[in-house]
Amino acid sequence: DVQLQASGGGVVQAGGSLRLSCTASGFTFDDYVIGWFREAPGAEREGVSVISGSDGVNSNAESVEGRFTISSDGAKRTVYLQMNNLKPEDTAVYYCAAVRWNPAIPLAMILLWTRGMEYWGKGTLVTVSS
Repeated sequence: DVQLQASGGGVVQAGGSLRLSCTASGFTFDDYVIGWFREAPGAEREGVSVISGSDGVNSNAESVEGRFTISSDGAKRTVYLQMNNLKPEDTAVYYCAAVRWNPAIPLAMILLWTRGMEYWGKGTLVTVSS
């Protein structure tokens, strides 16, 4: 069975940092793009950051560029999202998701697949207080 286990959410003050982890099982890590999406209260789900499991190439939403860094560890089958300089508007449930990698599709386009990813994990709540 495919599983995406997300962890690392919590409550932090504005300007603080958190690191989210997503551990994958049940599929070949290198064959997939894995990423983070978030859903704030009353808002549509949006793509945050995605990374190719094979070579680490990644793409980030403009709203988090320069503050969030996505990385992966193939040996641990884990994708990380380091979130620095957090803002209250980053408050959301963060979901880890995966889709089989297709080199013909730009990673930036996958950020738009808020409902089209192949696998989804349960979310982890990030709350940023002002």
